[in-house]
Amino acid sequence: MYAILDTAARAARAYLEDLDSRAVRPDPEALKALSELDEPLPEPTSDPAETLALLDRCVSPATMAMAGPRFFGFVIGGSLPVALAANWLAGAWDQNAALYESTPGVAHLEEVASRWLVKLFEFPATTAVGFATGATMANFTALAAARHAVLVKAGWNVEAEGLFGAPAITVVTGEEAHPTLLKSLGMLGLGRSRVVRVPVDRHGRMRAEALPVLKGPTIVCVQAGNVNTGAFDPFEPLIEAAHSADAWVHVDGAFGLWAKAVPSLRHLAKGLERADSWATDAHKWLNVPYDSGVAFSRDAHALRAAMAITAEYLPTESPHRNPSDFVPELSRRARGVEVWAAMRSLGRTGLVDLFERNCRQARVFAAGLRAAGHEVLNEVVLNQVLVAFGDAQRTRDVVAALQREGTCWCGPTVWQGRTAMRISISSWATTDKDVDRSLDAIQRVTAVRAGT
Repeated sequence: MYAILDTAARAARAYLEDLDSRAVRPDPEALKALSELDEPLPEPTSDPAETLALLDRCVSPATMAMAGPRFFGFVIGGSLPVALAANWLAGAWDQNAALYESTPGVAHLEEVASRWLVKLFEFPATTAVGFATGATMANFTALAAARHAVLVKAGWNVEAEGLFGAPAITVVTGEEAHPTLLKSLGMLGLGRSRVVRVPVDRHGRMRAEALPVLKGPTIVCVQAGNVNTGAFDPFEPLIEAAHSADAWVHVDGAFGLWAKAVPSLRHLAKGLERADSWATDAHKWLNVPYDSGVAFSRDAHALRAAMAITAEYLPTESPHRNPSDFVPELSRRARGVEVWAAMRSLGRTGLVDLFERNCRQARVFAAGLRAAGHEVLNEVVLNQVLVAFGDAQRTRDVVAALQREGTCWCGPTVWQGRTAMRISISSWATTDKDVDRSLDAIQRVTAVRAGT
């Protein structure tokens, strides 16, 4: 019955071992083969091994090699082998990681991982932690705590009464806040278009002197790691001004929050720990599988009030932490397992090495591109590089040609009016040789484009 699991493990290993030699982008023939999946729902039962073979044969070649060492299109890392293995084992456990009394093993693991994260980021020891599905839901979760807290101060119970008739909440963000933060605000009923947008500087950092006068229930959202440039907002003056007006400060640190753990990078995150809530995504730079966002709230009561539920049939009474008290989901997988496994395996030294290595590789990319005569648009302070190859159309042409060439995959962006190629280095698997290979590929592509 379970032999199929061994078959799946062999197929997965073969896929991963092939990533270094295959093109990052799937070829057209692989995409055409997907049509084999376009069949009506079968009537008879079939051999599960045949279904798995079809899946591997048709879909594996049609995937983007995101788990490989030269995918630089988004700020995502490939899964560490230990984190992937922990994910498989946790999947076999098949635990609904909602309540301690029903799933004590995985709930305890989340407690341990929570303590490690809080200490790593130098948050108050009493900070509440929720393991959500990704950065969007981590932001949503933390901002739900913020919404609760600012309205309680105004005498309103938003969980009981909703937003109809509630005191208005002012939300302040930078001009370059990530769209998923705005999506989270929209889902919370705080609106996407009514947000007060603060101008940013040429690096994408919120200008503290442009912060408006804050009055009444207010949430100020700051950013650790601009998705284009990697820049960090000036936390100290922004948080001081916000707290002097009794506002809640939330940090969207989807990938940049990890800089807090690195001695050579921590100056970028100075003062960040004074905020009231934070969000990050462990699948980005911690290199664990997807579905691993993390929300933090200084006010544990506010987060629990926003998220916890009870029912007669649920064993919610426990002296231990119930994971579902701190996230939107009740039924949920044991997503803290991979975070624990990655941190336990890497240790603080390995974490620092991973983040510093990717940042150094970003600087090597930037230096190589400049030496080749291309325009690097950003100050490379973290793991993001923006490069333009002339005007907007030529830059788009180079990006498209590079994606077709297949050595690496980088995506296009538009930043402060300039069309650019964005290079995001976030993977444990990326070596210095991969950077050199990618730079060579960029040079070949741009030389061909110049020739045409």
